[in-house]
Amino acid sequence: MSGFVAVASLAEVPPGSKKLIEVNGVEVLLCNSVDRIFAVENLCSHAEEKLDCGRMRAGWIACPIHGARFDLATGEAMNPPATQPIQTWPVRISGDVIEIAL
Repeated sequence: MSGFVAVASLAEVPPGSKKLIEVNGVEVLLCNSVDRIFAVENLCSHAEEKLDCGRMRAGWIACPIHGARFDLATGEAMNPPATQPIQTWPVRISGDVIEIAL
């Protein structure tokens, strides 16, 4: 694993919001849910649909096509039709900067 990379400011991802970024050619979705910033792959493991248009609530994000939900902390699929997890990355906050490790 490489070091942490600055990707956004905290102000860019207020509570309850998402921000799509690209790091090294990878689409990463920053999610501010349950007083925490998460970094997850922007792709449903079942439908290969972008998750940035999906609903986000209480620590999970849902695919906009079939409603499969994924735990933002672990990436684990929470309900069918998804059975495989999505990628997650470690996040740290340095001052007012969000950093992720790729």
